[in-house]
Amino acid sequence: MARASRPGLAAILALWLGAPGVALGQAPAPQVNVIPAPLSVAASADPAPVTIADGETIFAPSGDAAALGVARYLSELALRTRGLNLKVAVGQRPPTTGPAIVLARRRGLDAEAYALDVGTSQARISATSDAGLFYGAVTLWQLLTATDQRGAAIIPAVHIEDRPQFAWRGLMIDSARHFQPPAEIERIIDAMALSKLNVLHWHLTDDQGWRLEIRKYPKLTEVGAWRTPAPGSPDAEPSGARYGGFYTQAQVREVVRYAEARHVAIVPEIEMPGHAVSALLAYPQFGAGAPPDPASQSKWGILPNLYNVDDATFGFLQDVLTEVMALFPGRYIHVGGDEVSKERWNAAPAAQARLQALGQTEAAALQADFTGKIATFLEAHGRRLVGWDEILAAGALPGDAVVMSWHGIDGAVTAAGKGHDAILAPAPWLYFDNQQAAGLSSPPGRGFTVRLRDVYGFNPLPAPLTPEATRHLLGLQGNLWTEHIRTDRQLEAMAFPRAAAVAEVAWSAPERRDWASFARRLPAQFGRYAALGIAANPVVTSVTIDGSPGAKAGEATVALTSQLETGEIRYTTDGSEPGPAASRYDQPFPLSLPARVRAVAVLDGAAAGPVADARLDAAAIRHRTSQQLRLCNPGLALNLEGARSGPGDGPTYLVNPQDRCWIYPAADLTGVDQVTVALARLSFNFALDAGHNTAIVRPPRQPGGELEVRQDSCAADPIAVMALPAGEVGGRATLTLPLPARTGRHDLCFTYTSAGFDPTLAVDWVQLAGGKP
Repeated sequence: MARASRPGLAAILALWLGAPGVALGQAPAPQVNVIPAPLSVAASADPAPVTIADGETIFAPSGDAAALGVARYLSELALRTRGLNLKVAVGQRPPTTGPAIVLARRRGLDAEAYALDVGTSQARISATSDAGLFYGAVTLWQLLTATDQRGAAIIPAVHIEDRPQFAWRGLMIDSARHFQPPAEIERIIDAMALSKLNVLHWHLTDDQGWRLEIRKYPKLTEVGAWRTPAPGSPDAEPSGARYGGFYTQAQVREVVRYAEARHVAIVPEIEMPGHAVSALLAYPQFGAGAPPDPASQSKWGILPNLYNVDDATFGFLQDVLTEVMALFPGRYIHVGGDEVSKERWNAAPAAQARLQALGQTEAAALQADFTGKIATFLEAHGRRLVGWDEILAAGALPGDAVVMSWHGIDGAVTAAGKGHDAILAPAPWLYFDNQQAAGLSSPPGRGFTVRLRDVYGFNPLPAPLTPEATRHLLGLQGNLWTEHIRTDRQLEAMAFPRAAAVAEVAWSAPERRDWASFARRLPAQFGRYAALGIAANPVVTSVTIDGSPGAKAGEATVALTSQLETGEIRYTTDGSEPGPAASRYDQPFPLSLPARVRAVAVLDGAAAGPVADARLDAAAIRHRTSQQLRLCNPGLALNLEGARSGPGDGPTYLVNPQDRCWIYPAADLTGVDQVTVALARLSFNFALDAGHNTAIVRPPRQPGGELEVRQDSCAADPIAVMALPAGEVGGRATLTLPLPARTGRHDLCFTYTSAGFDPTLAVDWVQLAGGKP
C-alpha cells in the first residue's frame, strides 16, 4: 500500500482561495457537512440545489458490476438512514428523467479519488477506481443525511474534487481480550467505511484468548478461546461459566467479503513471539520453559510466556499463518512482536543453542532472528510482515517489513529513516481505550484522558521526518484495546466519534482541517451514527457542571466547561431547557442553593450536544466521584468496571491498582467535621512478574488494613484513620470518619493500607459533611 499522492501547488492555491478555479474577490466555497472534509468544494455552475425524493433513480454504467454494487449500496443506505426508496437502473440517464444520481467512470483520477457534481437536476459521481466511486457515494450519502429528517433531501449545488492524504486509514479492534460477535465486527466496518477508513487491523490472538479457528490445530480454539474469569471481575457470571468465543473460518470469510464490498482491507494480527499464553495452554510443546498457569489467562499485563525458537515451533507457526493467509487475501499480516519478556529464552536449551549459532549473546538477537524467519516465510507467499515498533529494537529488519509505531512517533520516524514503511498508531493520542472526558462518566478503560480534540489535533507528519522519509509513511490508525472494554456498546462508545477524527486527519489535506469546522459537523455525524445503530459517545460534545462551596453560606460557585472548547455555553438555573436565548456562560458564577443547573454547548445558534443537568444542594457540592478525584500516581490510571449484579454494566472506578491513592483537590473544609468514603473491592487480575512490579503497598496497623486521610500532602501524618471492615472481592462498604476542625481550602489525600495488593481497594465516592454548604 503506497502513500497517497499529496496535492500539488495548484490544488493548494485553489484551496487557499476557497475552491478550484475561484478567483480573488469571488464568493467563498460553500460549506458541506461531510466528514472527512473534502479536498476542494466549489459552487456548481448551476446554483439550483437538487432535491432527491422517494422513487428517484441511481444510474450505473452498463457492464460495470462494481458501479452497480455501489448503486445498490447507496440505495440501501438511503432507505435505512433517510427512509428514501431509491431505484437502481443500468445505463445512461434518459434526458427526460427527473432528479437522479448518476455514477460514471472518468479517466485519470488517483486511486480512491472521485468528483461529485450536484446541479442540473442530478448528482453525478465520477471516478476511475471502484474505491473512488464508493467514496463518492459515501460523500453523497452524507449530504443526504446532513439533517436528521426523513424523506426527501435537498443537496446543495456543489462541485467536489476529493482524494485522500494517506493510503492507510485504519482502526484496530482487539477481539482477543474481549470477544465481539461477527455482526458487531460488521457494524464497525460499516461505520468505518462511511468515514472513509479503509483498514481494519483485527487483533485476533493474545494471552487472554485465541479467536481464530485453525483446522490443523483445533485445540487453539477448544482450549485457547475460553478462560475462567477472575472472581469478582465483570466477566464473572453467577453460573461460573467460562468466558470466550471464536470465529469459524466460514464466519471470517463472510466478514472479509463484507469488508471488501465496503473497500475495507482486513489486516489480521497473530501475536508472536510473546502474548502467547492462550496458544501455549493449547500446545505447550511450542513454548519456551514451563507451560502457562491457566489462571494467568485472566490477567492483564505483560506475561513471561513466549514461543520457543526450535524448528517444531516455526513449523507450527507457519502452519497457522498458512491458514491465516487463506482466509485474509490482503497483502499485510501483522505478527505483533511487542512486550516480549525474553527471560525464558535465557533458560531454554533450544534458544541458547540458536543464540550460539548466531554468534550472539543477547536475547534481543533471538527476536530479530525470529522476526526475520517469519518475514521470509510471509514474503515467499506474497505477503508483508507488519509488527509493533519493538521489532526495530530487536535488530536488523527485512527490507519489506512494516513498522507500526505505538511508543509515540519515534518508531515511525526511526523506521522511515531506515527506509522501512511505517504506520502511526501512537499512545496515548490514538489509543481509544483511554477515557474521552475527565471527570465524566465513561465506559471502562484506561484513566488517561484523550479528548476528541486531542485526536483531531494529532499531527500525522512529524517534523523529524525528512521529505524522503515521509514517502515511507503509509498512514495512521486508532487502536481500541479491550482489556477493560467488555461489551459491544462500550466498544462503540469508545471508538466513535474519535474514529471520525482519525478519518479526517488521515484523509483530509492539512489545510482543510479545522477544529471549529469539524465540531460544527459533529451533530449530523451523531445523527448518522444513530441511524446506523452505533452507540457513539455524546460526552465529547457535552458540558461539565462543577459546583463547589461558595463564598457565603447557602451558596455555591458554579463552573461550566465545554468539551468542544469552541462556540459558547448556554445555561439555565431554574430547570428549564437551555437554548440559544438562555444565559451565556462567561465565568464561574455564584448561585443560591438548592438549584438545578442545565447547560448545553452551542455552535452557530444551535445545540451542539446533549443537555447537561445537575441538581445542586449542600451535599452535592461536597460530593466527588472517583472520576472527579485526582489519582496521586496516574502511571497505571484505569477506569475499571466492578462486579456486576445482573446482566447490565457494573459501576466504574478510577483507580491505579499499583498505588491506591486519591486526592480531593482544594476541598473547602470550613465547618466540615466528617468525611464518608465509599469503598469497593475489585479483582486484582494484573500480572506483576519480576521486573514489572511497581506496586506500592502501605503496611497496615491492623491485619485488615485501614483508610487514611491526610491534609495537603500524602506524605503528612494522617488526620483521620479507620479500620477497614471485612469483605470479599466484589463487596462494597461505606466508612465515615470524623475530621478535626479546619478552615479554608486544602487538598485531602485518601490512601488504603493493606498486607498486599489483592484485592484492589478502590474509592467510589467521597462526601464531606458538616458546617456551611
